[in-house]
Amino acid sequence: MTTLLKESRAFSGFAVPDLDAAKTFYAKTLGLDVTTGSMGVLELHLAGGNHVLIYPKADHTPASYTMLNFPVANVEHTVDELTARGVRFEHYDMPQLKTDAKGICRDPRGPVIAWFKDPAGNILSLLEPDK
Repeated sequence: MTTLLKESRAFSGFAVPDLDAAKTFYAKTLGLDVTTGSMGVLELHLAGGNHVLIYPKADHTPASYTMLNFPVANVEHTVDELTARGVRFEHYDMPQLKTDAKGICRDPRGPVIAWFKDPAGNILSLLEPDK
């Protein structure tokens, strides 16, 4: 049996309605390396050699789930830094999902995690990986 795609260096992508706003947010606010690729699409260059494609879609509707997760050593510290850069963190008050005043969920059943949105309304997260 062949492995077909086993060796493929797959990557994901998502849509935004405004590439300029996305480029500013991901490069300047989040501090990521962002380049403009072929056909004008954006590429986020992430740690470990990974990348994500961001493409324009005029009738974009944000997903209701997390599109991109950023593992960080300390969620609270990163939340503080991004808040100072103008990022607003989501607040949830549900039995299974409750965040504190900073927007951080510290539920013992899962990782410490905080959610925020990009200018297109796509949901992103910061999380502390399980030790």
